[in-house]
Amino acid sequence: MDGGGRYLQPMTAYPADAAVARAATFEPRRPSSSRFGFLNVFRPSRGTRRRSVSLPIERRVPRFLGTGLALGFFGAVTVTGLWQGGHLDEIMRNHGEPHHALASAFGLGLDRITISGISQIRENEVLAAGGLHDKLSLAFLDVNDLRERLERVPMIKSAAVRKLYPNELVITLTEREPHAIWQLNGELFVIAADGTVIDLMQDERFVDLPLVVGEGANMRSKDYLALLEAAGPLKERIRAGSLVSGRRWTLKMDNGMDVRLPELGAADALARLVKLEREQKILEKDVLAIDLRMADRVVVRLTEEAASARADALKKKPMRGKGVDT
Repeated sequence: MDGGGRYLQPMTAYPADAAVARAATFEPRRPSSSRFGFLNVFRPSRGTRRRSVSLPIERRVPRFLGTGLALGFFGAVTVTGLWQGGHLDEIMRNHGEPHHALASAFGLGLDRITISGISQIRENEVLAAGGLHDKLSLAFLDVNDLRERLERVPMIKSAAVRKLYPNELVITLTEREPHAIWQLNGELFVIAADGTVIDLMQDERFVDLPLVVGEGANMRSKDYLALLEAAGPLKERIRAGSLVSGRRWTLKMDNGMDVRLPELGAADALARLVKLEREQKILEKDVLAIDLRMADRVVVRLTEEAASARADALKKKPMRGKGVDT
């Protein structure tokens, strides 16, 4: 401290090197008019840049980097050797793909699958459609991809898939209900209400379903079922409905007779058929086809025997105004 009460150096002591660095960083400031001038002896210069201190290289490199690289190298060598020796395929067949096998080793395997909502389709068919087996793991299973694969099955209308960790998969399905049988080009298909083909007709459980015939008849099956309801007491005698030119229906009766309905007003035509059967038993006559497409008349096509008998009867019938043959 000098005679004026001021310190000749800062109060904080610095090592020799730090003092030099501090002196280079700061420049002296003009003495202040304050009584305690030692408080403003130094002031940082505005244009001065501080020096950056570089860390040693061993502190900049992440810890255990060398160990990780070494393990990765030896792992790559091992996998390459197994692949070239043909052992990798065998390991994958027995234990699944490496990432699935690793997840299973940590307890995240696919050990349990719960399927609900099925009545027509079987569990093994669901597993096969989804590509599910015991070599997969729950951790790496893509539920969105699985759902899309299941919904591509014609019998399945919708699917919901959930993971229950650590090792359970829950699948909830909504099936398409068999609605009718569709005959096209001699083949029979089971179809849903929206016309989707579910499967070939190979199961006797579906033999009593309504039968529609012809191109596009699968998409009009609801119209045919409505006609069956309009037929009333004759419903049980209708065996099939053929869609003609995509516009109108021809009904096949249980005795082989065809009933041709109009494109418009088909339900009214069926009401006329019910009345004819009740009053004249028209379905019991020797008739091949009944045409109801004209609202003011009924046209029938007789069998060959009935047509021949009718022709003979007309020949024997006396002509009006010509007398009677003896």
